[in-house]
Amino acid sequence: MKPNAAILGIETSCDDTAAAVVRDGKLLSSVVSTQLEHADWGGVVPELASRAHERAIVPVVDRALREAGLHRTDLDAVAVTIGPGLVGSLLVGVSFAKALSLGLGIPLVGVNHLDGHLASLFLEGQGPAFPHACLIVSGGHTQIMRVDAPGQTRLLGRTRDDAAGEAFDKVGKLLGLPYPGGPEIDRRAANGDPSFQAFPRTRLAGYDLSFSGIKTAVLYHLNAVPEEKRAAYMEQHMDDLCASFQEAVVDMLVAPVKKAMRDEGLQELGLVGGVSANSRLRNRLTELVSSWGGTLHVPPLAYCMDNAAMIAMAGFQLWREGVESPLTITADPSLALG
Repeated sequence: MKPNAAILGIETSCDDTAAAVVRDGKLLSSVVSTQLEHADWGGVVPELASRAHERAIVPVVDRALREAGLHRTDLDAVAVTIGPGLVGSLLVGVSFAKALSLGLGIPLVGVNHLDGHLASLFLEGQGPAFPHACLIVSGGHTQIMRVDAPGQTRLLGRTRDDAAGEAFDKVGKLLGLPYPGGPEIDRRAANGDPSFQAFPRTRLAGYDLSFSGIKTAVLYHLNAVPEEKRAAYMEQHMDDLCASFQEAVVDMLVAPVKKAMRDEGLQELGLVGGVSANSRLRNRLTELVSSWGGTLHVPPLAYCMDNAAMIAMAGFQLWREGVESPLTITADPSLALG
């Protein structure tokens, strides 16, 4: 591999169109165009997302190259998210990356979106030592991984139903909070009493998780309040309800992570994905790993959400190991990690 190799990363797995450039393992630029088309729908509309990606991808890539001080002909490889995600959105990025690879005569590297999240831990330096555990927690995924090297992972535990971020957003909707609900619940919970309501904690065998029950518990709790008094009750106790719900979700995340790390003999922990921005989860996991002399590694907030910097970094790590993808590669909305 030539020194100072420049890798373009492209990410279009959901509703953010993103491009970034990594050169020799150092991030030069990162551009994210967030779609506003979905705010009125309370969630991502796949058809709207793919059309918005089509409009945004050329200017986003051009801006990422411009901010990196490079031209397309300076690139040594292009990395792109191939899954998991929304198939229409993924196809926009994959098609663009394949055309760029063919037109410039440079290698193509298909990247699992979740491998990108794992690579985000290395965007500001060395990152955790191998092997380490990593909790991937977002709106679409909740998994506990053992990471032995870039691209070498083993699934330890996963959600059996909803992802934790999905639970945050759906409970936020029940509470009448703006979408996405996760950041607003975190903000409101800071002023609430987590012991106000003892929502149930689901415990499963092994390291697996489940978040469907906590959503139902919140719904039943609200429905138990007479309809004519419900609005006033929610207004009066909104912070307490947010704190109680958040504490239950964090408890359910921390317990299997603790068990998995002890059983695997791991001290270092990564926390990635959109929900890694949650302040309570960060604090609880910091306390956990610090209690046995370990360290919690979390990407900068800008790289917790979907972004192309992590895809460029993952692509760089894989390409450095000689991994390339054929032009026949396509999007896989159900792509598994490992």
